[in-house]
Amino acid sequence: MDDKIYTLAVNNGPNTLHGGFKGVHFANWTLKSSDRSSLTFAYTLPDGNEGFPGNIQMEVTYALRDNNELMIAYRATSDKKTVINLTNHAYFNLNGEGSGTILNHQLQLFANQYTPVDSTLIPTGKLASVKGTPFDFTNLKAIGKEINANDPQLNFGKGYDQNFVLSKEKEGDWYKAAHVVGDKSGIVMDILTMEPGIQFYSGNFMNELVQLKNGKKDSFRTGFCLEPQHFPDAPNQLAFPTTILNPREVYQTKSLYRFSVK
Repeated sequence: MDDKIYTLAVNNGPNTLHGGFKGVHFANWTLKSSDRSSLTFAYTLPDGNEGFPGNIQMEVTYALRDNNELMIAYRATSDKKTVINLTNHAYFNLNGEGSGTILNHQLQLFANQYTPVDSTLIPTGKLASVKGTPFDFTNLKAIGKEINANDPQLNFGKGYDQNFVLSKEKEGDWYKAAHVVGDKSGIVMDILTMEPGIQFYSGNFMNELVQLKNGKKDSFRTGFCLEPQHFPDAPNQLAFPTTILNPREVYQTKSLYRFSVK
């Protein structure tokens, strides 16, 4: 960046994943403020941590809103030019903990393209149409309908683990990102965002190493992730929306998770 090389922590094959070995999801954040419906946490990533430049001051706010909505808002500044791409990596099973596979959930993604990956799950820099492929979720479709198709992209990640390019269909000030229906519960989750993409991960590497709240284990494909974000590997792909944050600039983004019953 600006002719200076920054060497990041390599924690996933040849790549840096989730911010490295000491990503901010491992940090102890400080409660900055709270009220009856929201919490704001703050954390400063020290300059050089995991190789990233700049003292990066971050805030994240979780706010409950009317109509069964959870809004997550992010804010950050840095004293050096850096890169940043924050998201939420929660696992969902709309049928409830211990209810089994998520493969029968119905999923719609508001995306006509996705970013193909190489064998290490890093985008190649190209954009590909979802039409006629297992990645076409432009209409509601069971997650598991084509997950076992003989497709190199599915083989790389043992299922879905790709970034989808949102078609920027608007709902108010938001972009529509995802619509999911729990097949047993009828619970519906809609995701709206300001981000250009959303990562869909179908729980391919869940292997019962984590005990959940009520004692169940994180069994194979019993949870899925939908992560609103800028595209992975954006610092190395000039055609992707930029993730660079300059000094005196403010990084701000937010996403909305809305729940209802079908």
